[in-house]
Amino acid sequence: MTPVRRRTLEILLESHRAMGAYEVLDRLAAEGFGRQPPVAYRALDFLVEHGLAHRLQRLNAFAACLHPGQDHAPAFLICRACDTLAELPAPPVHAALSDLAAETGFAVERATIEAVGLCPACAGAPA
Repeated sequence: MTPVRRRTLEILLESHRAMGAYEVLDRLAAEGFGRQPPVAYRALDFLVEHGLAHRLQRLNAFAACLHPGQDHAPAFLICRACDTLAELPAPPVHAALSDLAAETGFAVERATIEAVGLCPACAGAPA
């Protein structure tokens, strides 16, 4: 793992939330790793490809994987108020999706489950 990939992973782990590529790039640039977008995108793509991070479509962002090295099918809970992210193991959800798809003849190869709502802190906050 290159220094920029390692630092990118550390940045994701430090944040405890999903981060956009440009937010990661700003942190990398501040530490002398360069300011060109491919620096961040290549590192993030590598981390996703090797199961060390996840890409969240809803947020157009990335988060460190909480179960690296394990073959797992996570679901993500995304707070619509503060963008806090929770990763949950969700094999039954993925199995149900695959079963329903199979009834139509479709074979699911990959799925990302993202649920949007309010985290406990935001749900309890006064309006």
